[in-house]
Amino acid sequence: QVQLVESGGGLVQAGGSLRLSCAASGRTFSTYAMGWFRQAPGKEREFVATITWTGGRTYYADSVKGRFTISSDNNKGTVYLQVNSLKPEDTAVYYCAAGLVLGKTTRDYSYWGQGTQVTVSS
Repeated sequence: QVQLVESGGGLVQAGGSLRLSCAASGRTFSTYAMGWFRQAPGKEREFVATITWTGGRTYYADSVKGRFTISSDNNKGTVYLQVNSLKPEDTAVYYCAAGLVLGKTTRDYSYWGQGTQVTVSS
């Protein structure tokens, strides 16, 4: 099993920044990639970004390219999502996930955290 705990969410004004963290524990060696997803009220959970544990490969959703940066610290077992130039439409619960493939769908990930709320005011 893999346990994931997100932190770093909060309330921020449009244009602001946050750094989200996801601390992984347990059998992390059994996973290959870590992803960030988000879910706004009334909407489906959507892909944001993903990274391999080695940090060698990353993918981003078009909506966040150039504003969000995903990174990983294999030694600490932690993945980060730096979110800059935030917009009200970025408001959502942000989840991290662990999986065996560098995927862009929820089906690609087996383990999920509880989420951290990001609220962007206009």
